Amino acid sequence: MLCEPWSTDRFELGEGLRLRGRDLFMVDILTGRLLRLDPRTPGPAEVVAALDVPLGAVAPVRGEPGRFVAAAGTGVALLSEGGAPEWLARPEDGAATPMRMNDGCCDPSGRFWAGSMAYDGTPGAGSLYRADPDGRVTRVLEGYTVPNGPAFTADGARMYLADSAEGRIDAYEISPDGAPGARTVFARVGDGSPDGMQVDAEGHLWVAVWGAGRAHRYDPDGTLERVVDLPAAQPTSVCVVDAPDPRLFVTSAATGLDRPGPGDGALFSVPVDVSAPAAQPFGGNP
Repeated sequence: MLCEPWSTDRFELGEGLRLRGRDLFMVDILTGRLLRLDPRTPGPAEVVAALDVPLGAVAPVRGEPGRFVAAAGTGVALLSEGGAPEWLARPEDGAATPMRMNDGCCDPSGRFWAGSMAYDGTPGAGSLYRADPDGRVTRVLEGYTVPNGPAFTADGARMYLADSAEGRIDAYEISPDGAPGARTVFARVGDGSPDGMQVDAEGHLWVAVWGAGRAHRYDPDGTLERVVDLPAAQPTSVCVVDAPDPRLFVTSAATGLDRPGPGDGALFSVPVDVSAPAAQPFGGNP
């Protein structure tokens, strides 16, 4: 597979790849920037918004071009291009140890799910939150150290959630009202840590593997189906895009590396033979 950098940009902690229409969005978490790229033509990233707090992930708001729901700072906010965040809730304010929001995504019912983590990596300090279309934000899971993902099947009945610190990918059955069932272990990653994830149109789970320079693709039963090698030590998120031929885009991070290599912090593109899933926005049915 030909893996190539898609931009000359290098990011401190690139994450949160999401497709909206013809645009590919991502974040640089620690610099608080929301970025836009063209998945059809390589080129530099455009800064869409810049916050004074970390920006973990965004998802588009249904029917409102240029508007996003965001996991940012200590909570969940609505964000317009170039505008200040409108906070729905900041549940990690005043936590026993300083916290920040991390990865997140929407399920097919238009609910936004996002995890939190401690800056110092305190074990079990992280939680998973669900933001409903009416703006309510609820803590639904606790005890994670570095929650990443989540990712949902096309019917929304199953959610995958990684704890990067534990090298584990969990699966939860999700009720129609958005309540997770019992946790089952879907897969364990022995070399590296599972980071950002996405379920493709065939129902397979793609996972960026931090610290191993790889992306994994898992069968729905948890069998490792494919490994994609990447020229970066710390891959962080994945997104399959039909643009116009299917490609896997992968972000990476340079943060924490004593001697970053030429590919560390880059956004990569890899041709693949699978189709992209439907993009899931925040909000009710159209």
